[in-house]
Amino acid sequence: MTRKLVLILLFAGLLLAGCQTTPAEYAGSEAGQWQSLFDGTFNGWKASENKDTFSVSDGMIVAHGPRSHLFYVGPVNNANFKNFEFKADVMTTPGSNSGIYFHTEYEETGWPSKGFECQVNTTHSDRKKTGGLYAVQDVIDDAPSVDDQWFHYYIRVEGNHVIIQIDGKTTVAWTQPEDWEQSGRKIDEGTFALQGHDPKSIVYYKNLMVRVPPSPMD
Repeated sequence: MTRKLVLILLFAGLLLAGCQTTPAEYAGSEAGQWQSLFDGTFNGWKASENKDTFSVSDGMIVAHGPRSHLFYVGPVNNANFKNFEFKADVMTTPGSNSGIYFHTEYEETGWPSKGFECQVNTTHSDRKKTGGLYAVQDVIDDAPSVDDQWFHYYIRVEGNHVIIQIDGKTTVAWTQPEDWEQSGRKIDEGTFALQGHDPKSIVYYKNLMVRVPPSPMD
């Protein structure tokens, strides 16, 4: 076998090995890179019921109005996420309530019946505060966020494990039990949604990003 042929075969083997490291569900040039979910418009997003609850101002999504949910329906990963990392900058105002859903799907009315809500609430009367996995592993009373100040929200789902961090501090590290039976609230796959909770709540979102597959854990 000639030296040139040996080199060609070695190179082909390296290419094949590289292709096998990325699961088919994440194939594409953007695999493993942070990708933006928000381009400053509502391209790729769809609001339910009270659609005017959501608006765009100065590069931010503003949630302010009667109950509504803004679902991501855009092209990134075909709006279907299983294992992922999500991050966003969020700012609450006094007395406001909101949330970030994952593994959900579009519903025209009501609170989403599929997926999990990651709570956004600094001083609203609900005792379940920012950084909790709502009604699963809650942060009670003492919010890690401050009204009128931006904070960084990070969500990671890998297998049956969920991690939530606020400004780099872990507030949730939860593994779904094998016998978990909450209807609709289970690790599965789906899209993201932002919550408009009530007319008195004003919450801001910007720099919404996702990465699939998630980077290796340290």
